[in-house]
Amino acid sequence: MIKSICIVRLSALGDVMMLVPLVRTLQANFPGVPITWIISRPAYDLVEGLDKVEFIVINKPDSLADYWRFRRQLKGRHFDVLLAAQASLRANFLYPLISASRKIGYDTVRAKDGHSWFINEFIEPGNDHTLEGFLKFADVLGAQERSLRWDLPISELDYGWAREQLPENNSVLLVNPAASKPERSWPVERYIEVIKRAQYTWKLQVVLTGGPGEYDRRLANAILSQVSCIDLVGKTKPKQLLALISQAQVMLCPDTGPSHMAVAVGTPVIALHAVTSAEVSGPYLFKHLAVDCYPKAMKTILKKNDANNVWGTHAHSDEAMKLVTVEAVMSKLALVLCSPH
Repeated sequence: MIKSICIVRLSALGDVMMLVPLVRTLQANFPGVPITWIISRPAYDLVEGLDKVEFIVINKPDSLADYWRFRRQLKGRHFDVLLAAQASLRANFLYPLISASRKIGYDTVRAKDGHSWFINEFIEPGNDHTLEGFLKFADVLGAQERSLRWDLPISELDYGWAREQLPENNSVLLVNPAASKPERSWPVERYIEVIKRAQYTWKLQVVLTGGPGEYDRRLANAILSQVSCIDLVGKTKPKQLLALISQAQVMLCPDTGPSHMAVAVGTPVIALHAVTSAEVSGPYLFKHLAVDCYPKAMKTILKKNDANNVWGTHAHSDEAMKLVTVEAVMSKLALVLCSPH
């Protein structure tokens, strides 16, 4: 009988969003079992207040002192089950410091940086979407049904802030142009063309979002020099961004955290993929809206086909995202905006 569960998933924003259905599945299948989630900021700021979850918020460990501090923080605690849902070097070194009878981690294909040395059970291998890979942790525990829901706590204050930023009686296209890595971002001139055409065709109000970094700012400035948009780049807190996305009719972005935030709040999202596959990291409930040029990138850049390409391999190249065309994006926008509601 399971009496306590500990989950380790420190980051990133998109992965944390995709892990929430695992938490909901555990809650549905093991009601009353305490769940502890070890997480880092700013990921925690997205899920803060998630019901019936204890959070232990830590900084990503960078030194032996950080690990020693973590060990002291968990001193005297024991869990029946540890779900080692992150296979990075930093996370792997946390697992020996967590007392648990069962330590469940990734299969050998997904395990990285010596991950398999620190666990004693594995999830089933397979060519899964990242979200489905997370749900496999519940399968190991004998969960009978999956709960594909988020129900993230967003305050009325955050919803109110979001409504204040948006014009009344206007359909909103939210554009988050920057990915965490420049090679995953779409060329700025193509965003500009799509925005111009979307504004003309559907009279949309376009809102730009993004992080506070220099790269996000540079992309936004380039877009704003050519088209009129509401500029909220670097101006949103995580829960405010969730609220803002929930108020939009549709979102456009590359493979980045806000893609999965849109899924979590039920907003259709057109995610642009070429370096990564939408079958691995696309917006789970809106994969049909993804513009997925990864298969073409795999052949033209990786020089591979389905038979000899390892699942999850990235097509690293500055040329990959150029495979995503304006027409393909406009077609997906039409699918959302011209469909009867």
